[in-house]
Amino acid sequence: MNPEVFREYDIRGVVGTDLDDDFVDGLARALAVYFLERDVSRVSLGMDARLSSPAFRDILKRGLTESGVHVIDLGMVPTPVMYFSLFRLHVGGGIMVTGSHNPPDNNGFKIALGRMTIYGEEIQKIRVIMEEGRTATGKARGSTCDIMPEYVDDIISRIRPGHRRLNVVVDPGNGVGGAPAMAVCNALGMEVSGICLEPDGLFPNHHPDPTTTEGLAMLRAEVLKQGADLGIGYDGDADRLGVIDARGNTVYGDMITAILAREILRNRPGEKIIGEVKCSKTFFDEVTRAGGIPIMGKVGHSPMKARLMQESAALAGEMSGHIFFLDRWYGFDDAIYASARLLEVLSREAEPQAVFDALPRVENTPEIRIACPDRIKFQAVDRFKAYARTRYEDCVDIDGVRFTSGDTWGLVRPSNTQPVIVLRFEARDREALAGIEADTRNRLSEIIRELESAG
Repeated sequence: MNPEVFREYDIRGVVGTDLDDDFVDGLARALAVYFLERDVSRVSLGMDARLSSPAFRDILKRGLTESGVHVIDLGMVPTPVMYFSLFRLHVGGGIMVTGSHNPPDNNGFKIALGRMTIYGEEIQKIRVIMEEGRTATGKARGSTCDIMPEYVDDIISRIRPGHRRLNVVVDPGNGVGGAPAMAVCNALGMEVSGICLEPDGLFPNHHPDPTTTEGLAMLRAEVLKQGADLGIGYDGDADRLGVIDARGNTVYGDMITAILAREILRNRPGEKIIGEVKCSKTFFDEVTRAGGIPIMGKVGHSPMKARLMQESAALAGEMSGHIFFLDRWYGFDDAIYASARLLEVLSREAEPQAVFDALPRVENTPEIRIACPDRIKFQAVDRFKAYARTRYEDCVDIDGVRFTSGDTWGLVRPSNTQPVIVLRFEARDREALAGIEADTRNRLSEIIRELESAG
């Protein structure tokens, strides 16, 4: 067993190398012990469209039921639908089989206890149970539940669109978000069309990641071709979104959250709004300007959900497109619900594009991923952090290091889901942006070479 598949927010690896049938069977039986020790004997189970997901789902069902845990099979659904089931079904936890936005040969498992996904040390407890070979005995059964219609209806019931019928293009990237997203858009009265709608675990058209240029290229082309008001892209399990505006510009999750925050704060000034360390400085400035209280938190859907609940905040958002509403929703990250809330805002405007145009213009990068082996990536970031403290005015180290000089800032943090180090940069002009990016890349490359040479 490769212990590195037990990551910060989930369990994830390469199918056939890290994850095979024996591993999943062992995981199922370890999960049974984990759940039963916490008085949970009923869980929901969903899966994405990856080719390995049905087999992994079946193995989990067998291992859990043979260990005394009742399993309610939701079928192929977006991850937010599994989260939704935690609030609507009589269960004490849930499991989602998904590789999210990772390549087709990857898969993984998101685990919920109660109504919250577990992370950090809780995931490591499952690893320890597996390594110790602990199992439970019992007899439970499995059942099925088609909860998707209830989920779609619940979203529709909470949205109050304006009079403008928006022209919307939806691109789920051949993941599992297409059908519910189209249903919601149609029910809200939008003029909606879709590309890459058919679930296909090979992702034949493009990689389902709405934070990358490649992941949004087809959507951008279709928006411009149609003269649409906007395009909405989802990742493979539809818990993250990215937007293309009518001009073909990418609108990342932090700016989507800023737009949504302004609408909430118009009616509820003084609410807390949470962003993470990759979010633009503009995000935090816009929340303050709108009368809210901005809070910077750690990256990751599980830490963000936990912080949202801890602060009783109205809204939280990540640059990667995870957006969490406690305002008129349940608090979990849900790209389809977030899309509906964005459509609500835009459909009330005479000129929807003006909402995007009103955002302050800065020069920034998307997420930049630098390959770095898992065994040295945390050490590499620690070394860069020490360097940044000697060079920049201000350093925030709640998650990697965010370093600032005037209006220019950069971020270096280890990914908790892939063998990469994540970078992002922002400045008022391209010259300053190029300077901070070049300096960071050069020093980080030196550090990685040093660590690899040292073995």
